[in-house]
Amino acid sequence: MSILGERYGARVDEVAAAQSLRILIVVVTIPSVYAALRLHGADPFPAASGEVHWPRLAGLLAATALAGFALQRFNLPNAFVLGALAIAIPLTAWEVAVSAVPRWLINAAQLLLGCALGSRFNRSFLNRAARFVASVVASVLAAMGLSALFALTVAAFTALHPATLVLATAPGGIAEMAVTAQVLELGVPVVTAFHVTRVILLLTCTGPLFVWLRRRRSARVERSRGPVA
Repeated sequence: MSILGERYGARVDEVAAAQSLRILIVVVTIPSVYAALRLHGADPFPAASGEVHWPRLAGLLAATALAGFALQRFNLPNAFVLGALAIAIPLTAWEVAVSAVPRWLINAAQLLLGCALGSRFNRSFLNRAARFVASVVASVLAAMGLSALFALTVAAFTALHPATLVLATAPGGIAEMAVTAQVLELGVPVVTAFHVTRVILLLTCTGPLFVWLRRRRSARVERSRGPVA
């Protein structure tokens, strides 16, 4: 979202703050509610590959990097995220066990993401932070409520566990919701599939939708001005 904000002229500090707060609120709230309600499933998730195999991991990283560069040539946003998904998802679906990713590498990636987001803030943002943060919190809580209602509705017509669907539809991050599902044994593949689909749709559809809405707004403004004498 921050990269999309840069591309379309948004205030990147506000975008980064809103997305960071969204993740924080969801990660703190939902697992805490689950713990208070003592929710627990019976669907343990055995990872496809729990062993780090360095030559295979190097090949996977090289293949995903090439896919990222290929998508970047088409000017796609977040090309390396989409490129990695384009390679890793089919391999997992075909049950090709390549290699696990070492924990230190995952931690390093999260560290760099945190640095990238934190570096987008500036002093002017702090001057208006209180009102902005309040609006973000309200919108995130509303999104969580709507997603929970949607999850419970879907659960009523399917055999999926309601708690699994709440995690799957929550406006949180892929890693955070998948880890919560893994700890509570609540359908990790379902939760991951929902969130990966959400991310792909957001990355590919948000930009074109924003451009379309901006054009419609410009057209309305032009019509409201009337013909120029």
